[in-house]
Amino acid sequence: MSETGFVSLYVTASSLAEGERLGRALIEERLAACVNIVPGIVSMHRWEGAVRRDEEVLLFAKTRESLAEAARQRLAELHGYDVPCILSLPIVDGHPAYLAWLAEQTDPSPGAAGA
Repeated sequence: MSETGFVSLYVTASSLAEGERLGRALIEERLAACVNIVPGIVSMHRWEGAVRRDEEVLLFAKTRESLAEAARQRLAELHGYDVPCILSLPIVDGHPAYLAWLAEQTDPSPGAAGA
């Protein structure tokens, strides 16, 4: 459980285009307030018995803890990987004005700020 009620989803994707598609879906569906996409990461892992090296992008999607499961499910539906990396990292503290903005942007009610 996070102390603020917010989490950051840590997600890897195969390309900038896929990262932008995933990020846009989360924002449009109000499942995240902001998605940062970091290009140029290198991932080393074992897959199907072989050690692999892949170039990927990294997404950090900030959202309410109460929306994290829905966001993870949506990412899994849209993702191109069979087993995507989607992790929830608690946000334990933050700039109060930013956290208030995050809350507004993930408010699913009609007429929410910024809707």
